[in-house]
Amino acid sequence: MANILIVGGAGYVGGALTDRLLTAGHKVRVYDFLVYEESYRKPVDFIYGDIRDWARLDPHLKWADAVVWLAALVGDGACSMDPKLTEEINRDTVRELSKRFNGRILFTSTCSVYGAQDGLLHEESPLNPLSMYAKTKHEAEKFLLDKNAMVFRLGTLFGVGDTYSRIRLDLVVNVLTVKACLYNRISVFGGDQYRPLLHVRDVAEAVVPNLESKHTGLFNLHTVNVRITDLADMFQKHFPGLEVNRTEVSFQDGRNYQVTSEKAKKTFGFSPKWELESGMLELKALIQADRLKNVATPRHSNHKFLKEILERPASPLGYETPTSL
Repeated sequence: MANILIVGGAGYVGGALTDRLLTAGHKVRVYDFLVYEESYRKPVDFIYGDIRDWARLDPHLKWADAVVWLAALVGDGACSMDPKLTEEINRDTVRELSKRFNGRILFTSTCSVYGAQDGLLHEESPLNPLSMYAKTKHEAEKFLLDKNAMVFRLGTLFGVGDTYSRIRLDLVVNVLTVKACLYNRISVFGGDQYRPLLHVRDVAEAVVPNLESKHTGLFNLHTVNVRITDLADMFQKHFPGLEVNRTEVSFQDGRNYQVTSEKAKKTFGFSPKWELESGMLELKALIQADRLKNVATPRHSNHKFLKEILERPASPLGYETPTSL
């Protein structure tokens, strides 16, 4: 049993991770600003706070044996709205963490740092970050490379994380599931570009076994590399009569890459438990049972929700918006 502090633990990844940590018998404490949530209801210690408020955060760092740092502004759209804020949240806080905490650190980065490249990409492959999100995550990684830390470069997430946390509906598999369920129609822009995909609950399958391991360094995490056009074919299999509108024009996003997670597999036995279809089907079941009241609410989208906050005159949050998952 260890004392585990999850910074940014009230979000999409944090919900699943907290459940897994409790099952493993660890003592869990969550530090979060509840940007997207109206409450926090898991039966664990909870501290409401800004991740830049080190006077508030420091006592909890002293309590922790290990810190899982999930807090970030996440997604290309969300991060592009305010580059200064993105740098403060995604990069500068991690630099400060590296100075203040000497214990075990597990940090979530992104496979987006690879950008648009051919071939199967591993942890030593050249980087080509194309967005503010990817750039700040890569910069944050550097502060942890000489620490007792593991950096997990996550594929694009999908699926349902846990009972309480909001479901992100701005991720490719999840948004296509919503559109297929509600409209029996999806649109595919480009289609030949690859994405490495990862079920949100499989993040915990990498983090938990390594809380007390000796492993350090960079690790890709993904379940499968999928072409967007092949993803559309999978949806047609599960939604009879689904209309798929395809265009050869690449839309907004220039990323195209495949990764290998062989290093994680060999180093600590990483083996994803949730397949792509199972993630799609669990979300499909929620929508078809009317368990999501309003899938169009901005709360389900990092970009849309933060856009409303940051563009609001005299926003009470302003530059106090600290965490996004």
